[in-house]
Amino acid sequence: MLYLYSWKKKLLAALVCGTLSFSAIALPASRAEAVDAWAVAAQSLGVLAAYKSSLASILALGNDVSAQVQSARQDLHENGADENHHDVEVVNRVMEQLISKGDYVLKVNSLPFTWGVNNSSDFNASCFPTDYISVNRALVRGLECDEDEIAAVLAHEMTHGIEQHSAKNYAKAVAQYYGMSFLNMDAGLMDWNKLNALASYSIAKNVTLPTEYDADAGGFYIMTSAGFNPGGPAAAMYRMAYYLTYETRNVLEYQDLDEKAKEKETFSDHPETELREKRLAQMMTDYGCGHVTVKDRKTVCLDGQDLLSVDWTRDDYDNTVENAYYVAGGLSKAFHDYDSLSGWDFRPDGEGGLDFLTDDRVYGPLRHFVAAGNLGSRLQQLVAEAYAKEASSGAREKMKAAEAARRQEHSEALQSVYEADAKAVKKMRENGDAYSDYGMGKQALWEFARVFAAKNLDDEAASLVMCGRAKAVEGDYVGALDYANRGVAMDSKNAYNFLNRADIYRMMGDREAALADCAAAKKVDAENPYSYLIGAQIEDEMEWKEAALADYKEFHRLRPAAFRHIPPEYLEKISAKDYKTYEKEKAEKDKARAEAWKKKQEAKQANAGKAKDVKKSGAATADKAAKSK
Repeated sequence: MLYLYSWKKKLLAALVCGTLSFSAIALPASRAEAVDAWAVAAQSLGVLAAYKSSLASILALGNDVSAQVQSARQDLHENGADENHHDVEVVNRVMEQLISKGDYVLKVNSLPFTWGVNNSSDFNASCFPTDYISVNRALVRGLECDEDEIAAVLAHEMTHGIEQHSAKNYAKAVAQYYGMSFLNMDAGLMDWNKLNALASYSIAKNVTLPTEYDADAGGFYIMTSAGFNPGGPAAAMYRMAYYLTYETRNVLEYQDLDEKAKEKETFSDHPETELREKRLAQMMTDYGCGHVTVKDRKTVCLDGQDLLSVDWTRDDYDNTVENAYYVAGGLSKAFHDYDSLSGWDFRPDGEGGLDFLTDDRVYGPLRHFVAAGNLGSRLQQLVAEAYAKEASSGAREKMKAAEAARRQEHSEALQSVYEADAKAVKKMRENGDAYSDYGMGKQALWEFARVFAAKNLDDEAASLVMCGRAKAVEGDYVGALDYANRGVAMDSKNAYNFLNRADIYRMMGDREAALADCAAAKKVDAENPYSYLIGAQIEDEMEWKEAALADYKEFHRLRPAAFRHIPPEYLEKISAKDYKTYEKEKAEKDKARAEAWKKKQEAKQANAGKAKDVKKSGAATADKAAKSK
């Protein structure tokens, strides 16, 4: 999470059964008289069990497609959706680039990333345990819709998801609290209020804080590998600190300007933003083989020699510091990507100066300020000198060694995905099918790509047909039928293979072919209720009422508890009891909706009245002031 953790308690309380809320622990009133070694051993095992149980619960949550969908719904329900299309377009564009071009590997039991932009006025973003990334409108606006800064934040959140920080941190926090509680029961070191405070402090500093540094570092490499400016993360930290200090009205986000206050210990689980900025600026320097630095947040230097000082390029706020990092970031990327001066392609610009590199957006600030100061020759000289020094400094070898280590780590992570056991592969396939149920074809195909890459593929035929269904969801009907036909030919004894192909035909509008597959599924397994349900739905669409009623009756016989899947006009004829239950539930829902609408209207009227009173008060004050003059 970028700044606040307010979502975590709500999410876990709502979705994770059996997990521990620290404030809800019943604490003992008195200390034990003596420390029992066997009791201590038992307590240690209890701590370990608490850790494992919490970790397993949240990891399972993080691999549940329905929970991921609910994460998004919860976020947008609580905060509303950002209605500014530009905000959403920028976030979508950045996330698509990070996901498609970034260098990262998700674990076997992780879901592909999804995201949403909500309407919250808090400057924040967060990654749920389900790999749903929540982005607040205030963060997008606070970063002025700057793509490189937003990329830094979103890549930071992606790293939390990749490393499963939410699950691991929560489990560690549970274990640490249990351990300290048991110790206090035995030794009676302090009262329980102090213990609560100490535990919270310890968890913030020893559990959460290190993962924030990890997410900063991981995010840096994801966003740079995706083609964003290496100066973006440091620029984002500066902009965040500026925003939280001078623009936000949320006291929870305020950053103290007093340098001495910054040195004091706090209960915050996030590093001080200026320190994060310095660390990320150093990462930018290292990424460019150590050549590029920013002095006094304004002057860009190559190997300690001044190249240029930047200035504002915005009318609405001072973006000098961000420009300095973007100029330096462009230089850092070029040094990283090119092993020699020739890669910079210095050439006459036709106006007596030198042009260089490409018109890639990442190089824009660098090219702008060099051209403005007619510094092309100066830049070429410093770049040539920088490369000449690398042979003795070993800077390039060091950078490449670090890159090789990261590639090796990713290769090993990919290998673990490829070698997933049959149970894990089955879960991936189920996740892919669940995504298709929700109409999320891209995510479904992402899961099926991992399924087919796995060495322990347990059911190729079912995987082919399900993948075909995912292709149909994405509108690729030719590919969908190709996969489905191959799967059915490979295994015609699995009724679900016919049913999944029936769904493909249905999406294509070929209802006769879909019904033929439903009939084939019934022959394979006459007790499969979904053959009758899908057949009834298609027959109802075709206005074949009698056939639909017959299939719905058979579905009800096989799955009476699933009567809510049956339309009321048919349910009334099939089961009077279940129809009565349906009518009762419908009345309750209608009543709840009406009450919610009424409350909403009352709130609107109350707000309108307050606004009217404020306007009246302002007019009266102005009138009084005018008379006094």
